[in-house]
Amino acid sequence: MLDEAEPVSQRAGPGWAPMARRGVPQEQSDLTDDASSDFAKEPQRPARSRLRWVLFLLLPIALIVGGYWYVAGGQVVSIDDATVEADKVGVSTDISGIVKSVEVRENQDVEVGQVLYRLDDLPFRLALERADAHVRMVRNDLNALKANYQDMQAQIKQGQDDLDYYNHEFIRQRNLLAAHVTAQTEFTAAHKNLQNAQQKLASLNHQLAAIVANLSGNPDLPVEQQPQYRDAVAQRDEAARQLDHTVVKAPFAGIVTNVPSIAPGKYLQASMTAFYLVATDHVWIDANPKETELTYVKSGQPVGVTVDTYPDAKWGGTVESISPAAAQEFSLLPAQNTSGNWVKVVQRIPMRVRVDTSDKSLPPLRAGMSVEVDVDTGHTRGLPHFLAALFGFDQRGR
Repeated sequence: MLDEAEPVSQRAGPGWAPMARRGVPQEQSDLTDDASSDFAKEPQRPARSRLRWVLFLLLPIALIVGGYWYVAGGQVVSIDDATVEADKVGVSTDISGIVKSVEVRENQDVEVGQVLYRLDDLPFRLALERADAHVRMVRNDLNALKANYQDMQAQIKQGQDDLDYYNHEFIRQRNLLAAHVTAQTEFTAAHKNLQNAQQKLASLNHQLAAIVANLSGNPDLPVEQQPQYRDAVAQRDEAARQLDHTVVKAPFAGIVTNVPSIAPGKYLQASMTAFYLVATDHVWIDANPKETELTYVKSGQPVGVTVDTYPDAKWGGTVESISPAAAQEFSLLPAQNTSGNWVKVVQRIPMRVRVDTSDKSLPPLRAGMSVEVDVDTGHTRGLPHFLAALFGFDQRGR
């Protein structure tokens, strides 16, 4: 048997811990330990109470701040359905021909009037020479007609003199025949000569009328104002215009793209697009806001523009115009609301924004970039709108 005076720790050996105090039951020992633990935790209760009261105080403050922000907000309308647009044109010419040379490269900056490409101009130079020769021929023909007109006038004057002479001779022979002084043959010859003179004068008058008609009814009109001459000059000018259009120039400053689509030796039909030119000095933004966002948006309001490509840069601008109709009105098959199964859909109204690009330190804007537009309408939501949103009715009380 173990000696009761020996300590328990010595009897159990090292590492042994008693499960209960000597003379104290196990259940009472556990209760004592729990009470000690709860007593150690009691000092933390005031901290939790203070945190709870702080949260209770912050809740109304947050509601007040949030309500004020809602009532005083709504002045800026943000539109993310917007893109950068610019003047762009498919470069072409109104004549057909073979490409002789391409003077630009892909994505090159060009100035107004800079040569983009050239067509083979030999057929057009020959046409111009032919038209110029035709102008000279028409001038000579008109001058010849004027000379014929003057000659015909002289012949008519001579014919009129001959007619007067033969008419006098006819009258004399008729009187002599009545007096039985001359023979019948003399009278007949005089009558024949009179008829010939009349016919000749009539023929000369017809020829003169034809010459006058060829001179556009006014023989005194200068050659340069005659219709035939002006027509010939117009044909020469058209040939010169076509020759000039064999050299295609930039209609505005910008950047050329898709240039490799043509090369020397390729035949281009008239009005066929060779490549494209996109303007860089004039860009704008086409936005498509919802119809519910345009309540207070008007032309001339200031706009802030943020481009997705340059998130750290911001441009200024103004609302230039708002479309008079929704985009759906211009679709190929507009929605028909008379079928009875109509579903209300929020429409998009196109809006154009003018962008201020005078600050050259900002990066360049390119057509097609996605942007976000913030329109400062100067109109806050106000208390009625807040109450309507809070209680679930519109501003008219419904």
